[in-house]
Amino acid sequence: MKKYLPTILIIGTIVVVIGLIFYAKSRPGQYDNLARCLKDKGAIFYGAFWCSHCQDQKAEFGKSAKLLPYTECSTPDGKGQLPVCNDVGISSYPTWVFSNGEKTSRVFTPQELADKTGCPLN
Repeated sequence: MKKYLPTILIIGTIVVVIGLIFYAKSRPGQYDNLARCLKDKGAIFYGAFWCSHCQDQKAEFGKSAKLLPYTECSTPDGKGQLPVCNDVGISSYPTWVFSNGEKTSRVFTPQELADKTGCPLN
């Protein structure tokens, strides 16, 4: 049994680490409720996959970024803009359009978006 102990400890450690990774990924993001509320309030985040400021905007939301009301504007080759964004006059990224018609091109903090939309921060 003693000769198998190091192998058992290594396998046990690997199992625990994998379990912790899955547990961490399954937990909700800090701003999940805010991201859902933004969508419910009619806010839309327009961006492009190649836009560094759009990546900064998503980073503000961490794990919750996947729930943002995001619309991709770039063509797959990154050289043009999709009609969905042309139709609403998007000319720079990131651009947020709010339900009152306000259109602002910049990165917002979660707190600023909560204040603008009346959504709770957490």
